[in-house]
Amino acid sequence: MVRIRHAGRYRTIAMALMRHGFGYMVEELGLYRVLSLPRRLVTQEEHSGRSLGERIRLVLEDLGPTFVKLGQLASTRSDLLPEPIIQELVKLQDHVPPFPPDTARHILEQELGLTLEEVFESFEADPLAAASIGQVHRGVLHGGQAVAIKIQRPGVTRIMTRDLEILRDLAALAERRMAWARQYGIYRMTEEFSRSLLSELDYTQEGRNAERIAQQLADNKSVYIPAIYWEYSSSRVLTMEYVQGITLNRREALLSQGISLKDTAERLVDMMLRQIFIDGFFHADPHPGNVMVTREGKIALIDFGMVGRLNEETKDHLSSLIIALMRRNTDAMVRAILRLGVVPEEANRSEIYEDVDRLREDYYDVPFSQVSIGRALNDLFAVAQRHHLVVPAELTLLGKTMLTLEGVVTDLDPGFSIIQMAEPFGRKLVKQRFSGGRLQRKLVGGVAEIAESLIELPGQARQLSELIGKGKLKVEVGVPEVQNLLRKLDRIGNRLSFSIVLLSFSIIMVGLIIGSSLRRDPSMIWNFPTVEIGSVIALLMFLWLLYSIFKSGRF
Repeated sequence: MVRIRHAGRYRTIAMALMRHGFGYMVEELGLYRVLSLPRRLVTQEEHSGRSLGERIRLVLEDLGPTFVKLGQLASTRSDLLPEPIIQELVKLQDHVPPFPPDTARHILEQELGLTLEEVFESFEADPLAAASIGQVHRGVLHGGQAVAIKIQRPGVTRIMTRDLEILRDLAALAERRMAWARQYGIYRMTEEFSRSLLSELDYTQEGRNAERIAQQLADNKSVYIPAIYWEYSSSRVLTMEYVQGITLNRREALLSQGISLKDTAERLVDMMLRQIFIDGFFHADPHPGNVMVTREGKIALIDFGMVGRLNEETKDHLSSLIIALMRRNTDAMVRAILRLGVVPEEANRSEIYEDVDRLREDYYDVPFSQVSIGRALNDLFAVAQRHHLVVPAELTLLGKTMLTLEGVVTDLDPGFSIIQMAEPFGRKLVKQRFSGGRLQRKLVGGVAEIAESLIELPGQARQLSELIGKGKLKVEVGVPEVQNLLRKLDRIGNRLSFSIVLLSFSIIMVGLIIGSSLRRDPSMIWNFPTVEIGSVIALLMFLWLLYSIFKSGRF
């Protein structure tokens, strides 16, 4: 549905689509009628032989900062978009002139509630860099600390909020009118990109990201994360410590300072892999301009607007995927992919297996040290995309991060292998997954869930009874159906009893084993062979319970 207050912007979007050969989309969406566009313009296709990806990129560039940022985010989603389109979206750059120094001063003073002179001893009017969302100035606080001040572009929040609202409307309209839009979940994709973009508009979030990564890497003395000056920051202004160093794209400058490129590559990869595999929270944009080496030889990260998050379950499946990839095990790779993504009902698992197996053959003759993790992950996500598996956005962002990291490391040291450094991290994650403490936490969590369900059962039954009593729920069951239902309930009860008894004795035995291991004689507690006797009792009760249940014929 076209919102009247945004009619002018809708017209601009429609005209850009038509200008680059997407008039058929304007027609399918019905925009030419709503916006009173001449039909001759709608049907005109002037794309001069350009590829689909190139035309998409040109449309996004024409429509300005919001669409450029969305294109840059979309370039990380190789699971959703074909490779030729991804290659074009990667080329998107922010070609935005800086806003005037007077405007920067006004925003600073408005946000901080202080004059520029009250905050800074000196402030450079010319920005160090300018982008679609904001620009960065250098300054010095009255205490003498050199700082970098990121200032948000005036009106950018209003503009991007409007454009994202329009995009959501167009995505919903597309899903109603176009089968391919429903198939690819365009609206869900748009919502996901909108959330990512809106989070970048809040500079306090970027500051918190920097502090979290600094806390994670506090024990790593070879890494430097700039401090955040919160008293001079807000949602539109971020003041952080100014870091002096050599960015990683200045290879000759690094060599002239006697910096070992191989050592730098190794330390950078180790730092990133720890963030990804151990902490599950990582800097997701480690391009050469965001990584530098300081005078002290430390690796410094800057710009924390884009970060990735991996929960425990995702890290588990990711470790399985990497181990399977290293072993070139098709079955294990398919299992890991299916666990990582949401599998639609219509997915053909045998076809998924065949595609993954063909991919494995592509890597079969490649030496292990030359395998690219980023490329392999993106190839696997492309298989998932062909079968409409929904892969978490965090994982596709990880694939893009790994590709960026591998590009940086290859420039530093062409012979460096990231996968060889990743292998120990993957194995460590597998060991952690099956560690005693982790299994114990899962066991206790499972028992708590069962107990909670049992506690809630009477209340839920009472609510169901009240609904039936009020006539809000009508159930008609014949006598044969009642008997079948009772038998099924009996089976469920027997299985639940079996599970609870087995689980209880498992917990008791784990406790006895742990307790006995603390004694001099691990098999004796109070001069009593508890482990052996406990095992016999558990086995006898287990056999008795099995005999009773199977005898009833209701397991």
